[in-house]
Amino acid sequence: FFFFFFKQKTAYEMQRGLVGSEMCIRDRYQRRVHGDYQLGMRNVRPATQRFIQSLKTQIGEIRAAGTYKNERIITSPQGMEIKVGGKKVLNFCANNYLGFADNKKIIAAAKKMMDSHGFGMASVRFICGTQDIHKQLEKKISEFHGTQDTILYSSCFDANGGVFEAILGANDVIISDELNHASIIDGIRLCKSKRARYKHMDMADLEKLLIEHKDCPNKLIVTDGIFSMDGDIAPLPKIVELAHKHDALTFVDESHATGFIGKTGRGTPEMFGVQNDIDIIDSTLGKALGGATGGYTTGHAEIIEMIRQRGRPYLFSNSCPPPIVGAALEVFDLLKDPSHVQKLRNNTHQFRNGMAKAGFKILGHAECPIVPVWLGDAKLASEIAEEMMKFNIYVIGFSYPVVPKGLARIRVQLSSAHTPKQIDKAIDAFTKVGKQKKVIPQVTLTFTQTTEMHTKKNCLLYTSDAADDTPCVDLGGRRIIKKKN
Repeated sequence: FFFFFFKQKTAYEMQRGLVGSEMCIRDRYQRRVHGDYQLGMRNVRPATQRFIQSLKTQIGEIRAAGTYKNERIITSPQGMEIKVGGKKVLNFCANNYLGFADNKKIIAAAKKMMDSHGFGMASVRFICGTQDIHKQLEKKISEFHGTQDTILYSSCFDANGGVFEAILGANDVIISDELNHASIIDGIRLCKSKRARYKHMDMADLEKLLIEHKDCPNKLIVTDGIFSMDGDIAPLPKIVELAHKHDALTFVDESHATGFIGKTGRGTPEMFGVQNDIDIIDSTLGKALGGATGGYTTGHAEIIEMIRQRGRPYLFSNSCPPPIVGAALEVFDLLKDPSHVQKLRNNTHQFRNGMAKAGFKILGHAECPIVPVWLGDAKLASEIAEEMMKFNIYVIGFSYPVVPKGLARIRVQLSSAHTPKQIDKAIDAFTKVGKQKKVIPQVTLTFTQTTEMHTKKNCLLYTSDAADDTPCVDLGGRRIIKKKN
């Protein structure tokens, strides 16, 4: 019957337009037959078809370039050891710097708060979305950073999206590091103030821009504390010095530093002793501080008050849900014990030293637990990440648009919860895959005690039986210099 019906569409029917439901049935039948049926895609207009085809072409190009991002499905809680594809693997790419993502005390605190304060607020803060626990958490965060006041957001992306527009005007200027996080870039785009970018951590370029904009009433220097793709730590002492010299304000995003950088985990301002010189700090609850969600801006009381009045993400987004707030309150209690900071520092040194000795080019600051393994080629980064899974090591290749084209890498992230044995296993797997892919030398490099002279030159010595033409390896700025046996 259907076959006969489909063949009998007449010119009369076309003229009368009697093809509505019949054409829908025919279209659905044909798409089933040709394997192109998609649920809910009925009566697709030509404009939609062209648009979908354009997206398919672009997705195909992304796949061909080796930059397509697949999602691996995890079937366990987040932790150092997770379950993926039915097997247990060691996780070396989470923002779980302190191992708090599956901490039992934090989970219990979240459950307890849900019982006492509910699941969600169903409101923005200024209408009926502020509970006593929100104010308690804001007070704890202020005390932790040594600031006057704090404002909570549902994420740090929202915090960065709301701060600049709320406090700066069209005659002001934002001077931002060129490698700042995407959320900072987007937040600046939403602001009507003037914009300028200085070369990454280039203080001479920053000063040049400060001089160029000396007539602006307010100048705000904006930087990440730690740059998440490069493992760099911003030179805050010099930034503060330039801010004083040129009458500017300072803003630092501490998302990849809060809780574990600095003597007691209070971030890069504590690390450099400039806590009292940073005007605005944005950070997150979604990384070291439990790994769930939530963000905040903390600083001078008047700045926070103005954001409460004008910050669009604050005014138009729901409050942080009670379980998240309860968990965060517990996190800040746990941060009173600074032992996790030293353990993470030890783990960072172990991994960085091991990878350097293996011959890898690693980027970033020696104290940073973000360790980018530089590879350059996007396909190579993706292939190595897949090979590492065969050794039960979970890492991910990063390529465009997350990092610039031609600068692909695997970003390894250490946690205080990693054991020395787990770290050694990861280094061993990297070494085997690196040799297989010809990323590192096939010979074993034996490092000697670095002399004072070479320490000043920021390089390492090694001995090797390899031929004299074996290439040296640049380890994030340090030269490996071969020494004859």
